[in-house]
Amino acid sequence: MESFAYVLDYLPTGRQTDRGYSRQPIAYGLGETELKLLEIIPKGSTPLVPGHRIPLLPVDGTPPPIDHVRRRLAPEELTTAARSELPRALEQIVRAHPEKYLRFFNEAPAVSRRFHLLELLPGIGKKTMQAIVDDRRRAPFTSFEDLAQRVHLKEPERLIAARMEQELTGVEDKYRLFVPL
Repeated sequence: MESFAYVLDYLPTGRQTDRGYSRQPIAYGLGETELKLLEIIPKGSTPLVPGHRIPLLPVDGTPPPIDHVRRRLAPEELTTAARSELPRALEQIVRAHPEKYLRFFNEAPAVSRRFHLLELLPGIGKKTMQAIVDDRRRAPFTSFEDLAQRVHLKEPERLIAARMEQELTGVEDKYRLFVPL
């Protein structure tokens, strides 16, 4: 169950239907832990700002700014604004939990003699993959900056966010690294 979500888009007059607008404010969000796309109903006329992290459950006795989560969304149901905000939200999630995503660089195994899970990240080929594997044998990576400096990899958190976006939007691949079905 998601405890926090990042707001991707806020529609104060609701979603447009065949007969006009639904008149109930809604927001589209991305769950922080399970990376689920959510349709969120805010309390009253509480505006939700795209890019902000909001609680979905009470925190320290403070009620959340939402009434409830209506349903889980398919990627094609997102608005254009929500789709454009998605990469930034994914990067925020990766930067907020570096230990979780650094573990992938430190522990990702080879799938076969010719293929490694690291190669599923956009922008990582055989040479970069081999450099990561060789360097992590000496010592595990402690931060994204450490990884970028030791392997000469530019913004590794963006590579993970790009793979997450591919998995969310339905890349045809049998490997799911970060987003569960």
